[in-house]
Amino acid sequence: MNSESRARVEAWLQYFNDLNISSFYLDRFSAPTAPENIPPGEPRPKPDTIFAVKTPAKDFNSLAQAAPLAAALPVVKSASLFESSNRIENDTLERIREDIGDCKRCKLCEQRTNIVFGSGSGKAELVFIGEGPGHDEDVQGLPFVGRAGKLLTQMIEAMGLRRDEVYICNVVKCRPPQNRAPEPDEVETCSPFLFRQLAVIHPKAIVCLGATAFQSLMASKLSISRLRGQWLDFRGTPMLATYHPAYLLRNPNAKGEVWDDLKKVMAHLGLKPPARR
Repeated sequence: MNSESRARVEAWLQYFNDLNISSFYLDRFSAPTAPENIPPGEPRPKPDTIFAVKTPAKDFNSLAQAAPLAAALPVVKSASLFESSNRIENDTLERIREDIGDCKRCKLCEQRTNIVFGSGSGKAELVFIGEGPGHDEDVQGLPFVGRAGKLLTQMIEAMGLRRDEVYICNVVKCRPPQNRAPEPDEVETCSPFLFRQLAVIHPKAIVCLGATAFQSLMASKLSISRLRGQWLDFRGTPMLATYHPAYLLRNPNAKGEVWDDLKKVMAHLGLKPPARR
C-alpha cells in the first residue's frame, strides 16, 4: 500500500472511530450463507464473493401500489454498519456531542456558525426530527427557534406538553446553504449521530417533520403526502411522519391534517389536550 492510500485508509478509520464504530457486517437484514456444493469443472466464485449476500432490490413505488403504504417500507430493526453494536449501551448524549466535536466531516461545515446538536429532555417519550438548521438555528445553536420553531412550540403545547419535556433535533446538524435540502452524502455522514441520539433517548414515539426526516430514517423515497399520518416502525419505535412547520407557514390550510396526526401521537402516549380557557 502506498503512502497516499495508507493516509486515506487512516482518515476513514479515524472517522469511524469518531462515530464509535467497532464492527462491520455485510447485510442488515439477511444472514450470510455459504456457497452450495459446486460440481467438478464448474468455475468457483472469487474468494471475496463466497459469502456475499444477494438482497433483491426494493421497488417502493410498485410495493406501495400492491400493499398498504406502510408495508412498502423496510422495517429498520438494527444498527447499520456505520454504528457501533457493542458500545451503544454505554452511550450518552454528552459523549455523542463530544464525538462530533468541531465537525469538519462534510462540506456543511464551511458556512455554518454553530453546530445544532439538539435540545430537550434526554428522557423524553417523544422526539421531533426536522431536516436541518435554518438561519436562526445556526446563529443560536438551537433547533427550531425561528418562525417554524415558534409554530412547533405551539403544536407541542397544544398536545399538553412543554418543549423541555420533548426532544428536538435534525437529520443534519449544520445549516445547508440557502436552506436547501441536505444532500445524500451529508445525510450519510451526519445521520449516524442522530441514530445514536435516538438510541440513547429511546422514546416511545418519533415524529418526523417533513419528507427529509422520514426518508432518511426509513431509507425511502416516498413522498410525505403518501406517508403522512401512518405509523411506521424504526428499530422497534413507532414513528409517524407529518408536514414540517415551515410548510404550514406557507400552507396554513394543512394545519388540520397535522393536528389529526398529532392526536394519533397523543393517543399513543396517553395524552389529553389541555382544557381551553
